[in-house]
Order: sequence, then C-alpha cells, then structure tokens
Amino acid sequence: MSDYCESSLGGVNADARKVVPRLSGDLPAPLAETLRYGPFHRALRDAIAHRGVSLARLRAELERRGVQVGQSTLSYWQRGLRHPEVPRAMGTVQALEDVLGLPQGSLVSLIGPRRAQPVPAVFAEFTPLLAEFESIGESGRANADLDVLAVHDTVVVGAMRERRVITTRLVLRALRSGPDRYLAVHQGDEGSAIGNTVVRPAEGCRQGRVRREGASRGLAVELLFDRRLASGEEHVLSFTVVDDPGGPTAGHLRTFREPCPSYLAQLAFHRRALPARCTKQFLTAPGATPVEVEELVCGLGGVASAYFTEVGPGSAGIGVEWS
Repeated sequence: MSDYCESSLGGVNADARKVVPRLSGDLPAPLAETLRYGPFHRALRDAIAHRGVSLARLRAELERRGVQVGQSTLSYWQRGLRHPEVPRAMGTVQALEDVLGLPQGSLVSLIGPRRAQPVPAVFAEFTPLLAEFESIGESGRANADLDVLAVHDTVVVGAMRERRVITTRLVLRALRSGPDRYLAVHQGDEGSAIGNTVVRPAEGCRQGRVRREGASRGLAVELLFDRRLASGEEHVLSFTVVDDPGGPTAGHLRTFREPCPSYLAQLAFHRRALPARCTKQFLTAPGATPVEVEELVCGLGGVASAYFTEVGPGSAGIGVEWS
C-alpha cells in the first residue's frame, strides 16, 4: 500500500508554536458519534479534520506538553494502520484529547485491546470434496508422502476490494519414494462462484483432476509432477488461482495440517482500495478466535506481508478490515 503523504515541515515554525485553542460549545454530531462508538482511528481523524490542524502542528503541540511522538505515528494512528499500545500510549492519547479540545477520556475509551475478526479457514467443510483424493498415498491421505518445507502466497486484491488472484510457490520434499502429485485446496470468498475459478499450473507441475463444491465454495486440484520423486528428493512447484470476484475480502488464510518451517503471505492492494487495517493472524482451528494477532503496515507498492516460522497445525495468514 502506498503511504499517504502528509505535508512535511523542516522544523517547527512560528505558527506551530502557537497554542491550539480549546473548542467552545458542543461537538458536532458526527464527531460526537465517532467519539462514542469508534473506531479509534476514525475518531482521531475526524477530530483532527474538525480542528483543521496539520500533523506537524499537532506533533509540535504534543511536544510542547512534554509528549514525544513521531508525525509518522500520528499518521498511522489516524489511518488505522497502527493502534496505540496500552498502557504505553495512554499519556499520549490523553494529551491528544487536550490538544484537540475533546472531552476527557473520549479517545482513551477507544484504545482498549481489540479483537481481530477471524478469516474463514480452508478445510473447514471440505471432507466430501477431499474424499475422492484421500486414497492417494500409502497412508490413505493426500500429500502424506510429502513434507512441505516452505510456502509463499501472493494475493492480489482488486479495486472493488475483492480477492482476484492467488499465486502459490511451494518447496516440497518426498518422505519416501513414489509421490508424483500434490493436492491443493482453495476456498472462494463470500459471494464468489467457485465454478468460474480457474487454476493455472506453472513451474514444476501440470493440472490433474479438479473437483468443486458450490456450497462451501471449495475447489480441490491435483498438481501432477513430471516424474515420481525419490525418497528425500526436493521439488519446487508454483500455480495461480484466478478467483471469481466475490464481495470485499476478509483476507487470506492457509491451513496447515502438519507443521511447516516457513510461510510467507503477502497481500497486494489496488491503489484505489486501501484497507483500514491488516493483521497477522494464527488460528488453532477453523473459525476459532485468532490466538496471535499482530498489526501490519502496508509498504511501498501496496503490499502487506506476514512471515511465519514453524507454523501449524492450524491456519495462518492476513486478516483485512475495511473502513
């Protein structure tokens, strides 16, 4: 995600050293409503807009009160890309209330711990879909003869906030002689038609059988190797799933049935559809509340990245919230 640019000041000028006067009278109804119901970033943004102050001037006023905070941090807070950490940021938020002429405690009440919304996890309702493939391999379970060493998912999110393209690269190792395919599973977002989803094999594989299940928006596809792997042999493959556009995406999770040493998830957002918040998430079971949540910041090019080591069993990836 390309960062918005605030006007940059080389230093604190005379205007920035002036004391920002307190508001007089009642707050405007829209601002009062966001202060009451949140979220924090929207309330802060609305308060700054109502006062008509730049971030440089706001930072200077906080500094005059003995509060040190970066202009970039204020920018992240008002855009929802980061959230004030409790209790460390409590004094800064209280000073913001004072500078912006807000009722005492109005912003503080909005910075408590937030629970991230879980992303729907794959494999949740796919048992019937996988049944045809589970007879493959000596253990009677798909992919049981393969060890997944590394996975890299790159997800493209379109201008309508929809998940459009997912490109996956995997590094596999044969646990015994004989495996000649990998079974990949995909679940479309709410509102998508799984019958329109297209799989495009690339490096190290070609497409085998494909099965779809409309109710769960699930798809299972065999990715065939050009030969049977020897025991201990490593194999790299990549493929792309072109999704049927659904509604605004909640993010992207990959479910690991076995531990995986390395997983990198990246979401690339359209410049006209930038999210309010991205979080790194790990779930121990499909649909469960995330047990690990970490705020992510989109960098240059509109990409949010989450890297996991020794991940699984469970679901890992990136959750997205829209303003």
